[in-house]
Formats: sequence, C-alpha cells, structure tokens
Amino acid sequence: MPVTTQVRVRYAETDQMGIVYYANYLIWFELGRVELLRSLGLAYSKLEADHGCILPVIEAHCRYRSPARYDDEILIETRPTLMRGTVLKFAYRILRKGHEGDATALLAEGETTHVVCDDQLRRKPLPEHYAEALRKLMAEG
Repeated sequence: MPVTTQVRVRYAETDQMGIVYYANYLIWFELGRVELLRSLGLAYSKLEADHGCILPVIEAHCRYRSPARYDDEILIETRPTLMRGTVLKFAYRILRKGHEGDATALLAEGETTHVVCDDQLRRKPLPEHYAEALRKLMAEG
C-alpha cells in the first residue's frame, strides 16, 4: 500500500506551455484506481459486466504542487481510504520519477469519492469479494 502505477507523459497531455493540462491528473487518478483493482486480481470491467455495479465520482479534489512536463515518467500512488456503506474514497499522489539517484518530486495529490450504484444510479452494495480485497489493503496500510 499504496499501489503504484507508472506512466510517461504524452505530448497530447500537455498545453501550449509544455505543461500537463490540469484535467489530465483526474484521468491519472482513474488509471490508478483501475490498476489498484487489477493488482488485487479484480477488474473494473467485470465489476460492471458481471455485477452490474458502477462507481460514479461524486467528488474530486486535486492539489497541484509542481508541473509535470512532456516525457516525464510519472508514478501514480493510489490507496483506498474509506469504505462506508455504498461510499468509497481513494487517495492519490502523483510523483515525477527520479533518475539516476534523483529523488522523486511530488506533483499533485488528491482524493475521489464514489458511490456504488447500478446502471440506473440506484445505490447497491459492492460485491463482497471486492469489498474484502479493499478492506484487506486498507488494513495493510
């Protein structure tokens, strides 16, 4: 804990100033959540297809600390922080990977809040094996 995912900043993710456009951090948060579930042997796609569950974002926060730029190697640290009823929260740290002994640099940190729902946006419980895997990961952290 946390689960770390590595990506390289693509040119299309930057603005005219060569800095990553702010909304891309939220996309990286989503990538971190999907990879966190995958690391637990679970798939976001199966949550939807097999269990009829979706996890819409009902709140998102991001605090930007330092800019990411084209071709930077980025580390997305993701961890679950809350499971209460049908509400889930995840926390994120976005870091620039250090090279040849350089320290990593904190670029952004944030949190998303989700509600477990069916495809009609009615609340429903998270399938137990997903909930158990997330509880276990939170206990380790």
